[in-house]
Amino acid sequence: MRLFVYGTLKRGGCNHRHLHGQRFIAEASTQARYRLFDLGGYPGMVLDETEGRSIEGEIWEVDAACLRLLDLLEDTEGGEYLREPIPLCPPHSDWSVEGYRYLRSVAGFADIGNCWRE
Repeated sequence: MRLFVYGTLKRGGCNHRHLHGQRFIAEASTQARYRLFDLGGYPGMVLDETEGRSIEGEIWEVDAACLRLLDLLEDTEGGEYLREPIPLCPPHSDWSVEGYRYLRSVAGFADIGNCWRE
């Protein structure tokens, strides 16, 4: 499956090792529907239909075993992140891609624009 990553999983990020053996496809950007917040060492992308931005990231082809590991890392079962379809900008707008959206409150956290940098 194709997965959009925008934070610590990107190449050079502290959690990139979890993508070992997976295939990098391309750099990409989401449609302008999200905001990115610094949650203290890692980012959270939240939905914002009114003032959303296009978030920069990468598309990876990941296998089922890797996806299970990433779901644990992102605590999807505990409700921190939700893995869902992510609409991308051209030239990837017709691709089926999922990514992780942050579900908890971002009150008090800094909005960091459209790109996470460690």
